[in-house]
Amino acid sequence: MRQLLDWQKAFFINPLVLAMIFFPAQSRAQEEPFASLRFEMVTKQIEARGIKDKHVLEAMRKVERHRFVPKRFIHEAYEDHPIQIGYGQTISQPYIVALMTELLKLPKTAKVLEVGTGSGYQAAVLAAMGCQVYTIEIVPELAEEAKTRLQLLGVRSVHVKAGDGYLGWPEEAPFDAIMVTAGAGRVPAPLAAQLKEGGVLVMPIGRAEYQKLIVGTRSGGQWNQSEHIPVRFVPMTGLVQKNEE
Repeated sequence: MRQLLDWQKAFFINPLVLAMIFFPAQSRAQEEPFASLRFEMVTKQIEARGIKDKHVLEAMRKVERHRFVPKRFIHEAYEDHPIQIGYGQTISQPYIVALMTELLKLPKTAKVLEVGTGSGYQAAVLAAMGCQVYTIEIVPELAEEAKTRLQLLGVRSVHVKAGDGYLGWPEEAPFDAIMVTAGAGRVPAPLAAQLKEGGVLVMPIGRAEYQKLIVGTRSGGQWNQSEHIPVRFVPMTGLVQKNEE
């Protein structure tokens, strides 16, 4: 009886584990509609808008986006918009995920820092491209859920930690690429300093009502920055707010 109570207690502590063990991957027949929706998403939402990197397209076809959204939104997983995942955070629109990934111009086996893990979907896309991913989430509950989800899906090349992404991950720096999936008024200095020479940083810059996706590069000791499309991301929180006052 003691063992049974301990077993039950373990699963009550982590309901995500309970759900994924007792509701495992669907059968092939059940998965087919999702596979069709995923391929249609890539064709109509991503390729049609000009994304050409074959590795990005392959990763977007491969990663099962419906496993990274709350169950109540699963029917919207492949639609052309962001989705709420709780704690005031979202999983980005599929096209934006693909665009930011393509803009990184990733070399094979790149070492990538992601700030803003969310549900873990963007990290899974980067991992599917062969990257070693170090991802930071400021909301501890989301960090733990993403870590568990990625482990259960067999994604081994993503390292998740809860913390303030403003500070980056200095003990693992430098990085070939850095992606920030939350908006700020400017590129945080600690992140720019952790980018390898020749590396690329992609993030939204600006206030909540008006942001631009920027690409920053470090070359010859100089920082260069260019603007791309208008976007709207949730704002970075934590130390970035104090340092932008």
